[in-house]
Amino acid sequence: MKLHYYGHSCFAAEISGKRILFDPFISANPLAKDIDIESIQADYILISHGHGDHMADAELIAKNSNALIISTYEIVAWFEKLGIKGIHMNTGGKIKLDFGTVKLVNAIHSSLLPDGSYGANPVGFCIFNDETSFYFAGDTALTMDMQLIPMMCPPLKFAILPIGDHFTMGYEDALMASDFIKCSHIIACHFNTFPPIQIDGGVLESAFAEKGKLLTIPKINEAISI
Repeated sequence: MKLHYYGHSCFAAEISGKRILFDPFISANPLAKDIDIESIQADYILISHGHGDHMADAELIAKNSNALIISTYEIVAWFEKLGIKGIHMNTGGKIKLDFGTVKLVNAIHSSLLPDGSYGANPVGFCIFNDETSFYFAGDTALTMDMQLIPMMCPPLKFAILPIGDHFTMGYEDALMASDFIKCSHIIACHFNTFPPIQIDGGVLESAFAEKGKLLTIPKINEAISI
């Protein structure tokens, strides 16, 4: 499968002929200024929580491509008021779609929608079908609940974890998370966008390598083959 990194925590995954976009925050990210968001197409947009740095461009992309929003009940209801269709879900639930199964798992963070309304509990997503299985953690602290993921989902080929610290896990906690979820290939997100989450990529890659794990730190607008 293929991933495309649009910066911060925004990825597009091509799975079984469908394009799944995660946490679209592009236009307000100065590091992603060269990306034309008008050209981005999606069949589904998965949103982990209500903060602007995870959904700022969801409305435009959804309307341009007629994508369905998949998120918690409150976030989908908020988008429905904007004329955008979605699938209401909540933590612990799963749904089988035309590209595979989506399961919402726990995340420890906060959530507030752009108009100040309640953003519901944040979530992560496990995505799996007969060919692949991966975990998109969203913004989360390290949590013991991650140990449940290998019990609920097929073995993970990779996981997208935040590593920037300050607002989410840092790399030390992400290393522990990789043990909890039994996954040796971690793709980094939520780093470098703001001053508090700047990283030294070499230090982080070495820390993972010392534990026999691979940390991929993607470049903005980079395509990644898994």
